[in-house]
Amino acid sequence: MAPQISFTKYENEVLPDFRKKLNLAESTEDVINFFVQTIMELCNSIFEDKIDFDHEDITLRLDHEPHYMMNKRLFGSDEFTAVWNTSDLSRVIGRFAKSAMNRYKRLEKYSETTDTKIRK
Repeated sequence: MAPQISFTKYENEVLPDFRKKLNLAESTEDVINFFVQTIMELCNSIFEDKIDFDHEDITLRLDHEPHYMMNKRLFGSDEFTAVWNTSDLSRVIGRFAKSAMNRYKRLEKYSETTDTKIRK
């Protein structure tokens, strides 16, 4: 079995800013944008701009585990596929997605409560 590469170091570099952004998020759309921006930043650090990541390459999935999806285009790259298959990158992104989903659900719940109060 091949040794697994860990990207926890990169995760720890972007995590404080991600948490700060999530705490400041005012809408579910903000949460989605902050998640995508953070994962793009993470991947650009890992791949050192060898792969061009677009906003459409990363999706936060609301009703499915894992709560994210990477664009199939990325798996066409041998470099991305090799890293994906031999590292903890999927788990790292999964942790970011879980945090984003928790904030998303909280904002969604808060939004429904606010809408109900406004209608009364």
